[in-house]
Amino acid sequence: MPGKTVPNDLSVGQMAERAGVPVSTLHFYEAEGLIRSWRTDANHRRYDRRELRRVAIIKVAQSVGVPLSEIREVLDRLPRERAVSARDWAEAAAPWRAMLEERIALLTRLRDQMGHCIGCGCLSLDSCPLYNAQDRLGGTGPGPRRWTGSREERA
Repeated sequence: MPGKTVPNDLSVGQMAERAGVPVSTLHFYEAEGLIRSWRTDANHRRYDRRELRRVAIIKVAQSVGVPLSEIREVLDRLPRERAVSARDWAEAAAPWRAMLEERIALLTRLRDQMGHCIGCGCLSLDSCPLYNAQDRLGGTGPGPRRWTGSREERA
């Protein structure tokens, strides 16, 4: 499409408005290889309308904390020469299922247990007789074991 204007293509301003992002965000996504544009003979940047779907995927994935590198991996699995079908999307996004389920489980644990650490008033994660007697979790590894440890440690 370089050099030619296609009836359904979008200028950078139209693309930004329709996608709900600043023009600078489109330029960033393009520099990162997440979306593509081309230049007309007058050197105006144009976007295929199908790039709107890619921007929507990026925005939603970023809103739940998916890193751009993982977003790129999924977008790279999607066809560029035609509209993305439901099947294309299901196949491309399949690797996210386990990651998102783990994230949902972590957020659920955080929501359900966060108040417990300060609920009794002792504020001691090392010696809490209810949740970490004799600091037994400290011997299983570093970090927040109740959040990121094995299933047994999280129980």
